Amino acid sequence: MASEVKVAFVSNHNGTTLTEVSLGSFLAPVCFLSRGLFLIVFHLGKGVLPFSWGAHLLLDFTTLIIPLVLSCTVLSDILHYVIIGIAVVDFVVLYLLYKNGKHPYQGSLHSTIDRFVQSRVESNLVPFVTVFRVLVNVKTAISILAVDFSVFPRRYAKAETYGTGVMDFGVGAYVMANALVCPEARGKDIQGSKITHVFKQLISVWPLVLLGFVRLASVKSSGYHEHVTEYGVHWNFFFTLAIVRVAASALLAVFPVNSSWLLALLIGGTYQCVLETTDLKSFLIYNNERSGFLQANREGIFSVVGYIAIYMAGVQVGRYLMQSRSLVKDWIRVIRNLLLSSFGLFFALYVCQTCTEPVSRRMANLSFCVWTVAQALLFLSCISMADLLLLFSKAVSAFSFVSVSWCPYQNKKSLTDEKMRKNMDALCLVQSVNRNQLLYFLLANLMTGLTNVLVDTLNSSSVLAVGVLLLYMFMNSLVIFVLHINNITIKFW
Repeated sequence: MASEVKVAFVSNHNGTTLTEVSLGSFLAPVCFLSRGLFLIVFHLGKGVLPFSWGAHLLLDFTTLIIPLVLSCTVLSDILHYVIIGIAVVDFVVLYLLYKNGKHPYQGSLHSTIDRFVQSRVESNLVPFVTVFRVLVNVKTAISILAVDFSVFPRRYAKAETYGTGVMDFGVGAYVMANALVCPEARGKDIQGSKITHVFKQLISVWPLVLLGFVRLASVKSSGYHEHVTEYGVHWNFFFTLAIVRVAASALLAVFPVNSSWLLALLIGGTYQCVLETTDLKSFLIYNNERSGFLQANREGIFSVVGYIAIYMAGVQVGRYLMQSRSLVKDWIRVIRNLLLSSFGLFFALYVCQTCTEPVSRRMANLSFCVWTVAQALLFLSCISMADLLLLFSKAVSAFSFVSVSWCPYQNKKSLTDEKMRKNMDALCLVQSVNRNQLLYFLLANLMTGLTNVLVDTLNSSSVLAVGVLLLYMFMNSLVIFVLHINNITIKFW
């Protein structure tokens, strides 16, 4: 009976507005900027870095995790004020750093910015892609437990049939995040025949398939509440991730990687045409029968098509971002293009919803695909702008040891600088999650199930709910952080 009440609690929602989901894209980047600015200001105040590992974990948890937990619970109704408040503080600190810094760009603000734009940046990796992937993972971890508490706004939960909930974006963003760094996006050449390459990818997803079966078995045996219309009776997101990866590899082994945007459009467009011109839409939404494997899991099986389209779009974006660039002005151009692409896709979304149907995660229709990519590009743009501001603060403060962010180019690097950078990277929560992303996702799922067994989530007060969420996120962070500082990567494939 309790299970049925919980299912009803997470069912039949219509999502929130596109504006509110977009607003959430600004919080994590300003928090990320705050964390970097704190380290710079602390250093300039003659503080000794790095801290102890516990202090670094506490700093990252306080600046990056706590605001995200509060923003989707007790502060959800004043989120815009929270973002504005943090942003104002960040910009005041940034201005003071510029005003008081003894940097090589001395002069008027205009000339300082001009010289900064022409400067070079160390860019062996694209740090804001790493931050994007980690933040998507962290937000997913928060949401999968928070949704079971009444303090989590119902408009943020997954929409039943049509709608744009925050959690609806989360699943699409997770697929997009994987695509950004796949071998094809990074320009890795296929070793051996294409058939062999696809076979290797088929073998490489075995952990996802195994996790899918483990989740299925644990849910069925424990009586854990199931929202059947989400993926089906036996299906879950691990199976979707595995099939999307293999199917995408097979397509990219046949078609040029640079045409992946076209494949995304063709797959999403064709799928929408099928939905409009056949009985598939009625089968997915209005058919109450759950007999047979296909009927029982129709949402999970057919939505894979939409997720493949999102993955293909992600490969194209990743391919663009992974190109070698060394000047700040080149990256400014990239940020501009990400923003313009996002705005263009939001306009395309308006056309899609007007001409076809609203966003539906349940079907993963064309509107859902376009919205996911548009929202992901907006989030990427916000993170990259925060990273650019952090780079500017590094340049004017002559302190560049903030992890997972760009650094001003240095001709000569001393051994002390290299050691300092490695130490800071080794004590960074973002780097910790990035190192073991799948393990973090699995750990969050296990902890969510355990919390639901131990806590009456439906009847918890707001204070208790937030306390439980913070403890849950701290335990996830602690486990993954301890693995990182001990240089342990959990990967069996």
